Amino acid sequence: MKNTNNSRRDFLKSAALAGGGFMLSFNWFGKEVFAHEVATTAAADFAPNAYLSIHPDGIVSIFSPNPEIGQGIKTAFPIIVAEELDVDWANVKVIQAPLDTKKFERQVAGGSGSIPHSWQRLRKAGATARQMLVEAAAKKWNVSASECKTEKGYVIHTTSNKRLGYGELATDAAQITPPTDVKLKDLKDFKLIGSTIKNVDNKPILTGQPLFGIDFYREGMLFSMIQRPPAFGLKLKSFDASAAKAMPGIVDVVSFKNKVAVVGKSTWEVKKAKDALKIEWEKDGNLESTNDHNKLFKELLDSPKAEVRRKEGDIEEAFKNAAKIVESEYQCPFLPHNPMEPMNFFAHVREDGVELVGPTQTPANAQGQTAKLLNIAPEKVTVELTRMGGGFGRRLGTDYVLEAVEVSNLVKAPVKVIWTREDDMTGGSYRPAVRYRFRAALDKQGNMIGYSLRGVGINAGNSTRENNFPSGAVPNLLIDSVDHKSPITTGPWRAPITNFLAYAEQSFIDEVATAAGKDAVQFRLDLLEKAKTSPTGPVRYDIARMKAVIELAAEKSGWNKKRKGVHLGFSVYFSHASYVAQVAEVVMKKGKPVLQKIYAAVDCGVVINQSGARNQVVGGIVDGMGHAMYGNLTFNEGKPNQSNFNTFRLIKMNEIPAIDVHFVDNGIDPTGLGEPALPPTGGSIANAIFKATGKRLKNQPFIEQEEKLLDGIS
Repeated sequence: MKNTNNSRRDFLKSAALAGGGFMLSFNWFGKEVFAHEVATTAAADFAPNAYLSIHPDGIVSIFSPNPEIGQGIKTAFPIIVAEELDVDWANVKVIQAPLDTKKFERQVAGGSGSIPHSWQRLRKAGATARQMLVEAAAKKWNVSASECKTEKGYVIHTTSNKRLGYGELATDAAQITPPTDVKLKDLKDFKLIGSTIKNVDNKPILTGQPLFGIDFYREGMLFSMIQRPPAFGLKLKSFDASAAKAMPGIVDVVSFKNKVAVVGKSTWEVKKAKDALKIEWEKDGNLESTNDHNKLFKELLDSPKAEVRRKEGDIEEAFKNAAKIVESEYQCPFLPHNPMEPMNFFAHVREDGVELVGPTQTPANAQGQTAKLLNIAPEKVTVELTRMGGGFGRRLGTDYVLEAVEVSNLVKAPVKVIWTREDDMTGGSYRPAVRYRFRAALDKQGNMIGYSLRGVGINAGNSTRENNFPSGAVPNLLIDSVDHKSPITTGPWRAPITNFLAYAEQSFIDEVATAAGKDAVQFRLDLLEKAKTSPTGPVRYDIARMKAVIELAAEKSGWNKKRKGVHLGFSVYFSHASYVAQVAEVVMKKGKPVLQKIYAAVDCGVVINQSGARNQVVGGIVDGMGHAMYGNLTFNEGKPNQSNFNTFRLIKMNEIPAIDVHFVDNGIDPTGLGEPALPPTGGSIANAIFKATGKRLKNQPFIEQEEKLLDGIS
């Protein structure tokens, strides 16, 4: 098998032909904008800034500089530019821009920050070009620019109704000095923003075009797979590569930084050779097991060395005088990121510079770390971005990029490093395992007068978000944390920390509301009112925005309408500057709870693309539900027990409930959306299950905590 690099499209064609019968061809896409490879702007193009160019034939190329990780940024960025440019979307060509730290700022996919950071910049880019086109047309007609308007790629003289296409004006507009101050559209005049637009990569993805890093191929490049320590706390002692080197297609076997890399002519050949390596490892630190962590949690929850994150009032006095005290602990496991596309990257280290190509959420960091590794100037490192088959924070790191650089540098050839699924799941980095202890003090009227939270994490850093709700709404409050340093590597995992903290906090608030004899929704609204009228310390969340999503979710779910046999669970959370409230709907069937629907109310400011926004909310909910219910990564003496999907449980298609999404239309500038829908999901489900069964789920994954109870959830 010498040619192992057929495209996915060729594979699909071959599979169809091998199956016999016939193929019916039809066009799903109609008149749609498609992504194209990076192209060089022609000399005659009008290119007023780094974000767009207009060709004399009227085609508008809009560059999308940020990495596309599945969050829809490659579609959303151009929509914003095209809106202010006032161009016909059918004439737009979207181009993925490479890393360019001089032309662009924050070429990063992470923290749900791309749109908030670039919203005004993108609008100004489009509006600047539009104004220059208007001035060029006005000069041609010898009229005032104030007499002209734009519409779908044309400048129109309002009095004579003369019109000129943007392409016709491109050359003249290029001679205009770019204005420093431009007028942006009023929100009411938006035509593209807020509508439903198909993802620009839909057709390339469905037809198997090589968009992803895993697809990238360069004639003459080599492939590499790497053997890393099989357990956290081990290091390389020695290795015998004689058998591997003798195998077909193998070019070299090299070692670096505790790793052994096999380099060859195809992925299959290097994988077989990697399996033939004889490696001896030795201990280099603690070999920790999940049982060790469980013992640590119990010890550290009582540790006197916790770091205080926020303290208000007199917490000791509040609990001393409480009419009722509620106390609970919640725990979550480590989780791998498991993107559909495993880690991979291409590197070519040459004497005159380094070429990098692949899927990274932080291309500037990849450039900088490569330059540091090789002791060269960052300007000598180029980074071309491919689309990513998921990342969820895993591709914020550069370890897999630097592996490709190391191997290329050692073998003096262009190399593509590819991880297997087992490499991906066992090689880190993970969501940290955390345990929380909550305590609440209630007065005789059921008001929460004291609240304490301690977070204990394994390589979690600060496992709390001390300024999030209900901070500011409780007169006496203490939030602190303890962190255990472990050889097990951790890192950002979609909605870092809040992905589990939200579930724990919202479940506990439900516990407190139940103990106080109050409605769960009203209990939260009452707390918000206290934060508004008599805040204790700084309030770092927007009370009005949080209240709005709570009320919208309650309305859409029929929270106050009694329906026989229907049990509702509520949750609300603020993260990445956005607010999401959810209501889970559970019914009992054959004695078991069945999750049949989730209602979501979302405030992320202006919605750029209805299609992309809904996909992000639904995807976040499915992700949050799946991992809360099924995900679990455990360790035995530093070695992960789960290494592939046969032992790591993911959510299945038939387990996904109906999801009803509603957006708050408040006209504010966009805030984050890639992550905020995930955190509230676990809490809404757990609270609904409690309503249905009377059993409170306090550990994740739910399925292992209450196997018999939850077995029927679908």
